This record gives sequence, structure tokens and C-alpha cells, in this order.
Amino acid sequence: MTRQSTLQSVPVLGTRPASCPNPGRAETRERLAKATYDLLVIGGGILGISTAWHAAQSGLRVALVDAGDFAGATSSASSKLLHGGLRYLQTGAVRLVAENHFERRAVSRQVAPHLANPLTFYLPVYKGGPHGAAKLGAGVFAYSALSAFGDGVGHLLSPARAAQDVPELRTENLRAVAVYGDDQMNDARMALMTVRAAVESGAVVLNHAEVTGLRFTRGRVTGAELRDRLSGDEFGVDARLVLNATGPWVDHLRRMEDPAAAPSIRLSKGAHLVLKRTSPWRAALATPIDKYRITFALPWEDMLLLGTTDEEYEGDPADVAVNDKDIAQILDEAAFSVRGRQLDRELITYAFAGLRVLPGGPGDTAKARRETVVTEGRGGMLSVAGGKWTTFRHIGRTVMGKLQTLPGAPLGEDFEPVSALPRKLPLPGIANPRAVAHRLLVDRPAPGPRMAADTARHLATHYGSLAFDIARLANENPGLGERIHPDAPEIWAQVVWARDHEWAETPEDVLRRRTTLTVRGLATDEVRAKVRDLLGEN
Repeated sequence: MTRQSTLQSVPVLGTRPASCPNPGRAETRERLAKATYDLLVIGGGILGISTAWHAAQSGLRVALVDAGDFAGATSSASSKLLHGGLRYLQTGAVRLVAENHFERRAVSRQVAPHLANPLTFYLPVYKGGPHGAAKLGAGVFAYSALSAFGDGVGHLLSPARAAQDVPELRTENLRAVAVYGDDQMNDARMALMTVRAAVESGAVVLNHAEVTGLRFTRGRVTGAELRDRLSGDEFGVDARLVLNATGPWVDHLRRMEDPAAAPSIRLSKGAHLVLKRTSPWRAALATPIDKYRITFALPWEDMLLLGTTDEEYEGDPADVAVNDKDIAQILDEAAFSVRGRQLDRELITYAFAGLRVLPGGPGDTAKARRETVVTEGRGGMLSVAGGKWTTFRHIGRTVMGKLQTLPGAPLGEDFEPVSALPRKLPLPGIANPRAVAHRLLVDRPAPGPRMAADTARHLATHYGSLAFDIARLANENPGLGERIHPDAPEIWAQVVWARDHEWAETPEDVLRRRTTLTVRGLATDEVRAKVRDLLGEN
């Protein structure tokens, strides 16, 4: 499928002095405790991060805290897609799909072309399947039309041609293949760059800081009591308005405000598997399981990502995990369209699960829309939950619009209206990743070794122009230019960068979210020990 690209218009930013390191945790705690903020955002998933980013752009004094790491839960446990939502077409939600496409294109082309990449999808049509070729052919054409054909024209493809791009495609009883285009990302990296954007706009952020209670003034929530989970220090933050963006924990915090608060959400568990690939994949598979559900097989980070499940979850959000039933279901469903040799359990390097936050009420979670719900508690705390990764910028703007128009104007009036903010403000590091990778390869330090091609590509597509700062660290200290593991593209300079510039505090922060070592199955005890040593040099 021909994919149009606008990367030619994205500049390669010139090398510049390395950014100053982030302030230490003690300094950040002191800043949080000594000031009164306009807005305190509790929850460092993408919804809270995006709101904090837009609030800081508006000129508000913003604080953002999370009990774990930024994007440490559901926001780094997604299917890694920026997509229009093909399945919504069968419910008639044409406008929603068009809006999703607008946001997807904005992120992948103007906001973060260095962090997103186009991905062609093959939708196989098997004999006896839930949908026929004519229906799916018309569907992908309409889907591409709603994207103004910016990703090519959705069409049907012969099984033989599709098997050339996906050798592991099962062709028995395969009648046709429908083709469409969407985009892909590394969700943890996208979230961290958005945190960086919020900080560059003035927000003060702290991860691993747990809310132990709320502060009240004449019955209204005006801040929070916190405990630093790493040091044990206790402190508080005062704010004119508190936003509860804790995702699966949203009702837990609402009960801190009002012990009688009724449940507002329900949770759906989505599990995924990461496997080594047995052959090249030049397209993704989106295979219909039934009328509403699709299972994905996605080439991602030189691996294969399979999933997802969708079932109601009623346990403690902190305990969500992939079990053997999930693994069996994912592999069984993948087997509809993927050959058995690719589905050997020995190829699994990692498994993860997240919780979708859905509006409360009965109904099949697989049919539920990923709506964003904003509620106000009896103490004036705003709680926001739901939504989807593709529309993270839109959600942040929408929430800010609601906050700025609250009765009584708790945020005051000295801010920039959200409607006046730039519509497509880029994330830090914006650059053409192919050009960045080329520069990293040709700008060889003398007498240092040339950077490996896979490392250059990895840095370019995960940091954009900030990759030059990481390369500079490696040039100044050749030991930091060595690979963390022989089978991964990452280098030790990324660990130092994560420590000094990306709020990494634990080996898991580095290996699971700042790099891909964990998902590749390469976070060995030796690697963890070395990462821990580097983090301890603060």
C-alpha cells in the first residue's frame, strides 16, 4: 500500500548544547511544598500528562504527581497504535472515525513524526469468517476516505501478494485481504516526551510520589498529602484545583474526597504478548474474531506484538497481570491468521496487561466506546477517566476547556484560553528520523568508532533530534557508547540520559519504559545490576 509521507517537511534540528539535567527529587519536593499551584494533576498516565501539558501552555502554575512511574501502568500497556478506529464504522460512528483520523495525522505528521511511523494493515478474509470480502473492501475504502486518502486508498489484495509481505500469514481458506493504513508508536516514549513538553512549558513533575490524603479548605479539596515512595519523605502540595486523573484508581481517590462516592467506572483488562519474529513482517495483521473483536499481529520494535484480550476486571488494579488463560487465548486467536511456527511459546519474550477505563454501567466491554468522562465531587475535585491514546491531545484540550469554564472560576482568569493555544504544537525532539539517523552515522567522532546502524535508527525514532545529545554523551565517554546488551540496539548513554533528563529512578523505569530491554527479554540480572549502579550515581 502506498503511504504518503510529510517527513520531507520536518527539519533536522542542528546539534545544540546538551540540556540541563532535571532537578533532584529533594529540590522538586521542596518546590512542590512551598508553592500554591493553580492546578495539581494526580496521575501520570497520558491523560494526566496531556492535561498538565495544555494547562502549562495556558500559563497556569501546574504540578503533576504519580504514585508510580510516568506511563507506568495502562499508558505503557496499549496496543501501540494511533488509529482511526476501523471497528467504529460498523456502528455508524463516521464522525468519530474522522475525528480520530484528524488526531492521528496531526500526531504522526506535525506533533511527533519522530515518534510515530506509518503501518500498513492487512485484514484477512477467510471462508466462514464473520465478514465477507465485499463488506470489508467497502469498509477499508470508506475508512481511507475519512482520512482524505492520506494513507493511500483502502482496497482488496490477493492472498498470494499479501503472503509475500507477511510470510507467516496463513493462506488456507483465505479468500482475500483488505488493506488500510494507520500509525504505530512506542507508547512509553510518546508519554515521556509529553512529560518533557509539559516541563518545558513550566510544569513541576514528580513520579513515585503517592497521595496519602487530600487537603481541604472549608470543605473544598485544595491539595494533597504525599509520600515519596523512594525516600519515605512526606510532604504536601497546595492547589486551587485538583484533578484526579488516576485511571483505574480514579474511584479510590474519589473516595478520599467522599467516602460515600458511588463507583463511576468499570475496568476491562487487555493483555498482550511480545514474541521474537521468525521472518520479516512488512505489514500488520488485523484479523476479525467475531462481529466486534479484532486480534492484532503487529511488527513492533523488531519483535511481534500479539493481542489483545477484552474482559471485565474487578480486582485490585495493582494486581493486573497476564495469566496462562490470557496467553492461550491470544495465541489461539492469532492462529486464525498466523502460522503455527510463529506462535511457539518459546518465542515469547514478554507479556503485559493494562486496564481500559470505561464509563460505569452494564454492557459488553468489547462494544464499549473509549469515552472520556469528567465528574465533579462534593469537595470540588475534578475526576477524569477514559479515552484512548490516539486522541490524547484532544482529551487534554477538552479537559482544560472544562476546567477553565467551571462555575466560580477556581483557576482565576489570568490564563490563555485553550482555544487560543497552538493546535499542533510539536513535542520535543521533532525532526525527520531518517535524516537524524543519517547524521548520527556520518558525524563520526575522531578517533571514535562509527555508531552501529541499528543504534542510529533506534535513537532517531525514539528521541528525534535529542539523539544528538545522547550521541554526545557517548562521544565524551566511549564506555557509554557500548551496547547495554549485544542483542539490543540501546547503548549505556541512554541510561545516563534517562537518569538525568527523563526522571528514571529504578531499573524498571529504565528497562521497561525508557528502553526496550525488558520487552525484548534482555533485562538480565547483570544488566539490571549495572543500570542500578548508574542510577545510584545521582
